[in-house]
Amino acid sequence: MMDLDLLAYLEGYLTEERKQRFLEVLKLRTRHITVAIEDVFQMHNTSAIIRSCDVFGVQEVHVVEDRFARMLDKNIAMGAEKWVDVYKYHNSTACMAALKKQGYQIIATTPHDNSTLLSDFFPDQKSALFFGTEKGGLSDEVMQQADGFLKIPMVGFSESLNVSVAAAIIIQEVAHKVRTSQLDWCLTDDEILEKRLDWTKKSIQHVKGIIKRYYAD
Repeated sequence: MMDLDLLAYLEGYLTEERKQRFLEVLKLRTRHITVAIEDVFQMHNTSAIIRSCDVFGVQEVHVVEDRFARMLDKNIAMGAEKWVDVYKYHNSTACMAALKKQGYQIIATTPHDNSTLLSDFFPDQKSALFFGTEKGGLSDEVMQQADGFLKIPMVGFSESLNVSVAAAIIIQEVAHKVRTSQLDWCLTDDEILEKRLDWTKKSIQHVKGIIKRYYAD
């Protein structure tokens, strides 16, 4: 259960501007859509996708690290991993199972001809947008279990985009559709309180010692 007294105590270490900024950002955060990244071996692309999720208000990212497990590129994420919840999985099976258990449909991003155009796609139910490796795309496993397919319309000679660029385009478009819809897309009050406490802790130096003294008193 949330310790509201602890939250109020810790927020005393923040400026009013910082506290207000947290509220403004959380008001536009969503878990109605989420992003899954499958085995993207150039880690600056994974970091860039996480940054796009933060910028466009997607609260959770799911990273499958089967063949190319590495640490996030902190320089490119530019602190976004502090504000976005990142969950890691050893394989796509575990990732999809966890997402489906939470009620998400699996949407595979792919340039295949039977894919829905981005402009025609609307996430009327909770949707997990899957992005694959730069060369091979998504695994056969994801493609076979996907509930839908999504692609960016292209009219030039190039037939593909860098995965982080494609993800930014798709996340921005889908997130905008969600926020301007009548869907129940916002975080719940409890989720907002949880993130306020989490972000506040991440904003205070030596927070563990401060919390220890708080409970000691």
